[in-house]
Amino acid sequence: MKFLHHGQGPVAPLFFYSLLPSYFHQMHPHIQTLLQCVELEEKEQVQRFRLDQQHTLKALKAEGLALHPIIVTRKNFGYADYPEVSFKLSFPPEANLFKDGAAIECFIASEEPVKGILINLEGKNGEFRLFAPDFPDWIEEDGVGIKMAPDTRTTSIMKKVLNDLEKNKALFNLFVQLHDDPIKSSPSILIKSSSLSYRNTELNQSQQQAVSAITQNGQITVIHGPPGTGKTTTLIEAVVQLIKKGGKILVSAPSNTAVDNISKGLIQKGVILLRVGNASKADETIFAHTPEGKLINSRQQKEIKQLKIRAEEFRKMALKYKRSFGKAEREQRQLLFKEVKNIRLEIKKLQAYNEQKLFEEAQVIAGTPIGIHDAGVDHLHFHTLVLDEAGQCIEPLAWCIFPLAKKIVLAGDHWQLPPTVLSYEASRLGFNRSILEIAIKTVDSVFLLNTQYRMKEVIAGFSSNYFYNNRLLSPAHLQNTGNHITFIDTAGSGFHEVPGADGSSLQNKGELTIVQKLLGTEELDPIRTAFISPYAAQVVAAKELLPSQMCISTIDSFQGQEKENIIISLVRSNDDSEIGFLKDYRRMNVAITRAKERLFVIGDSGTIGADVFYNAFLTYIEKYGVYRTVWELEL
Repeated sequence: MKFLHHGQGPVAPLFFYSLLPSYFHQMHPHIQTLLQCVELEEKEQVQRFRLDQQHTLKALKAEGLALHPIIVTRKNFGYADYPEVSFKLSFPPEANLFKDGAAIECFIASEEPVKGILINLEGKNGEFRLFAPDFPDWIEEDGVGIKMAPDTRTTSIMKKVLNDLEKNKALFNLFVQLHDDPIKSSPSILIKSSSLSYRNTELNQSQQQAVSAITQNGQITVIHGPPGTGKTTTLIEAVVQLIKKGGKILVSAPSNTAVDNISKGLIQKGVILLRVGNASKADETIFAHTPEGKLINSRQQKEIKQLKIRAEEFRKMALKYKRSFGKAEREQRQLLFKEVKNIRLEIKKLQAYNEQKLFEEAQVIAGTPIGIHDAGVDHLHFHTLVLDEAGQCIEPLAWCIFPLAKKIVLAGDHWQLPPTVLSYEASRLGFNRSILEIAIKTVDSVFLLNTQYRMKEVIAGFSSNYFYNNRLLSPAHLQNTGNHITFIDTAGSGFHEVPGADGSSLQNKGELTIVQKLLGTEELDPIRTAFISPYAAQVVAAKELLPSQMCISTIDSFQGQEKENIIISLVRSNDDSEIGFLKDYRRMNVAITRAKERLFVIGDSGTIGADVFYNAFLTYIEKYGVYRTVWELEL
């Protein structure tokens, strides 16, 4: 008897697989590929983040993988009694891998590093949590730093979820449909949106249609929200409408920042929301809606406080034994720290017990996929899962939370930057394809938010044409009133790209000279202007030359943000028309859709013009904007 994979012929009924011996059952080929990709990514992280003679601290810092030195500004024991450290840096880093929730190691030369997670990093200030019984003795010494570490916890969760996927029949059916069969929407999706009574009366027609679709959701609905189209506003209204119908809702996003963004909007609407996971205490609005914030004055919290005092006593006893001590002292110290660990487990159990009531009372539970997984909410029944920024979510993370709800909403824009994947081989196998990019090809229920409220019409025009089939509209108040988009061509000027100081990126000092000139001749207010570039080395060089009050960032770090004026430095200028990762046009889509009033793009038409995308962009500017050469600027 022969059974064929899906896509190669008839598929055996799922129940039949369970009757076969394990050696006879073959896993779905795409699940096998995903497992292979998780392994490849984990190996790449281990290779990339290690600190040794081949990978020096200088090299890690240059690649944005280490922050060093840090200055410790505060130490305290957090909610689950883990040591937490607040720190500052002497200059703001260009380190877009240091996202909140990232796995890190705290280190100093010649000492064993301590594992932890980054709670937040904003400008020069940050906070991290250590997975240790106490702060290391050396935490406040000179030369302490943090570096990226392999996120083995997340990869182990993803592996388990993928290995178990075929055991859940309904979930595996959805998996097969997403990858092999289009999911057809039911006719009820087409019901008129006017049948709802909207809390937000300012929603446009496409936003109303999206809300209506979500409330009458089939198994899965996609909300496609290009830049500035009010995606979060639409999702907030949809969640409010779902709550009205009596459903318990799960809200997630790949980053804590995105979760907090939608959570704040829901809190403002009076929704009973519980924010789980790695929520930073920095934001008081959010903190009041975390388990810790809600329980802060409870009787149980007093009990936890007593346990923490006991833990602190054991820690003080353990710390009497400093670095140089004998076998007996070492054993005594280990016993004391074991007791600290036991108290910590007791605190966790007590917190979990107290949190159950909060879980049951909440109308919405919000967190990142791993934060939700760790919160242990699988015993609760959720009507709908809303996954925001789904274009940044790798597929296995989505499967971690898909089983928790009957209905799924994916929201985002697959024409902006994809998830960050370090392994070239894993990317080649499609690991950087987001769950949104996968779903939008097979799900029939896709609703485009078609009106942008951020940019002047001419700034939005090229993206509307190239990425959104001319379906992205601009309201009347954003009609053009002058010159809003300018390209400055450096062809023939000798402003060539050169390797950055570390050799791992590129910079172009000539383009920075143009930026300095523009700030004066165009009378651009540095506070209302941002400089962005695809290359980290150009950003580092820009921070030395441009006004300190200007926002200066890589394009990747600037996704989701906006400014009145944007200056983009493309950097690439060479004799071979090599454009490197400018080839990912989604990065350029992010870049050119950040400006509200004026957009300036600096580049070498001789280098980029041979590419079909950039040739179309230059043609668009010649027709609708201002095309200038470097010679006109009188540098």
